[in-house]
Amino acid sequence: MMLRRLSRNLLLSGAALSAICGAARAAEAQAEKPVVQADAQLGTIVVTARRTRENLQETPVAVTALTGEMLDKLNIRDVVATAQFTPNLGISAQPASITAASIFIRGIGNASPSAVSEQGVGIYLDGVYIARSAGAIFDLVDLERIEVLRGPQGTLFGRNSVGGAIQLVSRKPTDDPGFEGKASYGTFDDWFARARFDTGLIGNMPIKATVSYMHRQKNGYFDNSLAPSSKDPGALNSDAVTAAVQGDFGKLTVNYGFDYNVREGAPTFFQVINATDDLRTYYGNSQALGGSAFQIGRKGLRRGEQQPAIDLNGNPSFSVKARVYGHALTLNYQLIPALAIKSITAHRAYRQDGANGLSGNGQLLGFTLSPLLFIDGTILPTGVQPVTPYDGYTTQRQRQFSQEVQLLGESGAFKYVGGAFYFHEKSSEANYQQLTFVLPGGDAGVNLSPLQAFHGKARSYAVFGQLSYSPSSNLELTGGARYTKDRKWLMLAGDVQPNLDGQVSYNNFSWLISANYKLRQDLMTYARVSSGYRAGGINPSASEINIFAPEKAISYEAGVKAEWFDRRLRTNLSAFYVDYKNLQIPQFLAGTGGATSTIANAGRVAYRGVEAELTAIPVPGLTIDGSVGYTSPKYKSYLYRNPVSDAVINVASEARMSQTAKLNTHAGAQYEHELAIGTLSLRADYSYRSTVYWFTLDRINPFNRDIRSRPDHNLRARISLSDVAVGGGKLDLGFWGDNLTNDRNIDFGIDFGSLGYGSASFKKKRTFGVDAKLSY
Repeated sequence: MMLRRLSRNLLLSGAALSAICGAARAAEAQAEKPVVQADAQLGTIVVTARRTRENLQETPVAVTALTGEMLDKLNIRDVVATAQFTPNLGISAQPASITAASIFIRGIGNASPSAVSEQGVGIYLDGVYIARSAGAIFDLVDLERIEVLRGPQGTLFGRNSVGGAIQLVSRKPTDDPGFEGKASYGTFDDWFARARFDTGLIGNMPIKATVSYMHRQKNGYFDNSLAPSSKDPGALNSDAVTAAVQGDFGKLTVNYGFDYNVREGAPTFFQVINATDDLRTYYGNSQALGGSAFQIGRKGLRRGEQQPAIDLNGNPSFSVKARVYGHALTLNYQLIPALAIKSITAHRAYRQDGANGLSGNGQLLGFTLSPLLFIDGTILPTGVQPVTPYDGYTTQRQRQFSQEVQLLGESGAFKYVGGAFYFHEKSSEANYQQLTFVLPGGDAGVNLSPLQAFHGKARSYAVFGQLSYSPSSNLELTGGARYTKDRKWLMLAGDVQPNLDGQVSYNNFSWLISANYKLRQDLMTYARVSSGYRAGGINPSASEINIFAPEKAISYEAGVKAEWFDRRLRTNLSAFYVDYKNLQIPQFLAGTGGATSTIANAGRVAYRGVEAELTAIPVPGLTIDGSVGYTSPKYKSYLYRNPVSDAVINVASEARMSQTAKLNTHAGAQYEHELAIGTLSLRADYSYRSTVYWFTLDRINPFNRDIRSRPDHNLRARISLSDVAVGGGKLDLGFWGDNLTNDRNIDFGIDFGSLGYGSASFKKKRTFGVDAKLSY
């Protein structure tokens, strides 16, 4: 059956790709000009993948650009859904959080939401590095585009961009005054309202500004009988503000940007999928003891009970509260025609407090023993008490300051980028855990309250440079290098008494060599070899100082970018091979100490794969787009210490690549037709993603197969009427649907190992909605 489904989805995507031969995303094609012009040609896409503005088709990097217009039409309000439109990109919202994401490109990334955990994919907002995955999901209020750069970007983007980078580019203030408002309402009382005001040029000054505000609200999609609808799992209440001021003073351009997002919501329902016989026996007695029935099953529940967590004041809480904000000042000075100096100064901060609702059950009761009282070496019984597989309350804090100076220019046959970077960070986290450790036989359990806490600091310094030389109009040769110095300090607190602290320091030299050649004006081939670096550190989820070294990768990539038939077809193809060393492998170890882990540089992996993207206008008004991403990672070595024999063995043959889909595809089509009152638009998008496993070794995580995310299908569609004249403005109206196949697949899973169960959250069911947009 799996083979039939795989074949079917390859055929669906291949229908679009084979007709036009693979390549750059359709919806991207509006970065500078409309996708469909009067002469039915594809528009130019401008990206900043090499820190300067370039035509996508002339940039020797595998890049997907999603325009703000496309994101707006599809009502995409955070980065998670962008993976449906981008080859070899995987993004999953983390459980027990409303701001954390696991991001992987070509199988490389990081799943830990810790406030000190380094990412494998760099995230940048208007050139500012967002250091942690916790805080990476915030409302996308007013974007011009999203750029996804695949492959190591260590030369220009630095540490922790070993898998690639995601650039979020905000819309800039306009020269003319304007207003834009949009509202949408859908299933689960999911609605938002957004407004943008542009001042235009203020008086006789060369200054313009814009401010945007969005309120977003929805009820949960799991009906928790213990909570109101506004606190059901999946509920969200969010307010976001962005502001920008731009001044053009001759040779000097000044841009100030501010973003602020405060959110409160209930994380998605985490359901127990499978458990040991001991746990089934123990929690199965709950109802007979006067407690709630034990909820367990492989099919996603839509209603049931989810008990609240207890906050730091002793009050029950279903919610997580988060605040993410940042300031950025960008100065660009044209020193001479051949050289500009650019400065990016930024401060960002993040905090989150909330419930870790991972038990997937109501108020369970069970017979417990005291872990503290002894008589003649016998643990005393404490009787029937509330019990839980695992719950808790977590607080996270992080703030960062960064300063980057860039030198950019070109002279004759040379283009150059150089600069220096400084980063300073402070962070802390406390995880107040509640769990019941079920004893063998399932007749009794022990209630435990482990506290896992830490404080961390980090500093990073770097200098970098990249030089491109064009000996002819068809050939460009590029070389680049970056030197990085990292220093880190971490203190383990909580149950680690006395507190333990450690320091580490690492140096890295990353480099790039590439060549691209134009076979003709609209057909370019390129090849690049580059290295990447993910910083090492100290494990924050251990009870001892667990130090791990940096990861390093060398990537070999070749590609072809082309436009055909008078720019009516665009095809972008790439193939890659990545040799990855010192893979930091976390081994999740849930037990009496709570959710802990150990991290070891135990792996060496070879990643190989291909990517294809296309955009085509076969007839005026119709745009077809598609993409395919295939990644085939293979462990060359995976060193594992057997806990019984203490022997180190190579288990590469049985290791899985966690959070990596081998195949993801997308096929979309949009048709526009002019009517007397406006433009009628029809768009449909189908995406497919193959099976994802959440952990690497089944011998450590026995429920890994049970909680895997099976092949995922998603169909979304929208019909709209735009450019309807209203007074002096324009009105757009739309009706949309998402997950039209009503796929109820697992979208994240955790195997709690020695705690005896595996649990997961499920995808939201089919949804519908309407939206309206008014602009002047």
